[in-house]
Amino acid sequence: MNTATEQEKSAPLESEKSVTIFDHLLELRTRLLHAVLGVIVVFCCLVYFAQDIYQYLAQPLLQTMPSGSQMIATDVASPFLAPFKLTIVLSIFLAMPYILYQMWSFIAPGLYRNEKKLIAPLMLGSTLLFYSGIAFAYFAVFPVIFAFFTSVAPEGVVIATDISSYLDFVLKLFFAFGAAFEIPVAIILMCWTGVTSPNSLRKKRPYVVVGAFVIGMLLTPPDIISQSMLAIPMLLLFEVGIIIASLYHKEDEDLDKDDS
Repeated sequence: MNTATEQEKSAPLESEKSVTIFDHLLELRTRLLHAVLGVIVVFCCLVYFAQDIYQYLAQPLLQTMPSGSQMIATDVASPFLAPFKLTIVLSIFLAMPYILYQMWSFIAPGLYRNEKKLIAPLMLGSTLLFYSGIAFAYFAVFPVIFAFFTSVAPEGVVIATDISSYLDFVLKLFFAFGAAFEIPVAIILMCWTGVTSPNSLRKKRPYVVVGAFVIGMLLTPPDIISQSMLAIPMLLLFEVGIIIASLYHKEDEDLDKDDS
């Protein structure tokens, strides 16, 4: 059994002897080209519907604007560039599973079996969590914050949002909520690599609460509603990450109990 285990562990090392750095660079280039090609294919499928996609993205704001109000384009090229930019970003989002697959295909040969069992679910989970963060922002956060912004407009002010400014605003929130929903993956990776432990993170819970609201303040508009709608999911996902990470670190928790 020991001999078989040693042979299994040494297998990646022996295979690497016949592979040069130049071969790795060629493989990396191939994977990057495949990832870019995947984005281009998705973009070509979506570019015809660019105007419809932007119209769908603008619905949360249009539904809360006063009757008779509409969005405007202050730049000559904005009616074309804004939907075009949105389509590019959406193509990258939709092609993300294929991009991650190319990354996985590049690094998988150098991983041991136990590492593959952890990394593969994490890559899938991180993609689903990022999509969940974007969906939460669009369906739950946008209607609330846009209704708030339009309701507090001063008397005599006509609400007419520029389409490019609106796109930059929503993309910033998409990235903020998508990244915030990656907290469980970050916690699992930190615990797996030994940077921290679930028990140590539990002890830092008060600091995490403060940090979540600070991050919410920095990444969202200056209103308590959107800040709270980012901070609260971050705290919930922090607890989920601790629970999942503790399943992989039962032995560490037992050692901490013995030390106490």
